[in-house]
Amino acid sequence: MSESTYSISEIPEIITRLPEQFDQDLQAVTVTQDGKPIMTILPTNTYKELLETVESLLETLEVLKDEELMAAFREGVRDIEEGRIEPLDDVLKDLGWE
Repeated sequence: MSESTYSISEIPEIITRLPEQFDQDLQAVTVTQDGKPIMTILPTNTYKELLETVESLLETLEVLKDEELMAAFREGVRDIEEGRIEPLDDVLKDLGWE
């Protein structure tokens, strides 16, 4: 991942070049003030991917926190490991969906 760092005073002169740099290989720009990072500029697609990843992780955490759901999941895994499974076609037939 290619990243560049600029001071906040440099941003006005380079901001119009960023879209082209993002199209090439630049992934992020860190902006500093007094030598300390204060913000990061990302291409929109990178930002959206990060948001999707965070949302997915939050959903996963919600599932993992649901004790009843996790108990059912573990029971299902045990059933599979111990061979207590039925072919999908049989299940669909039993439900009248086939």
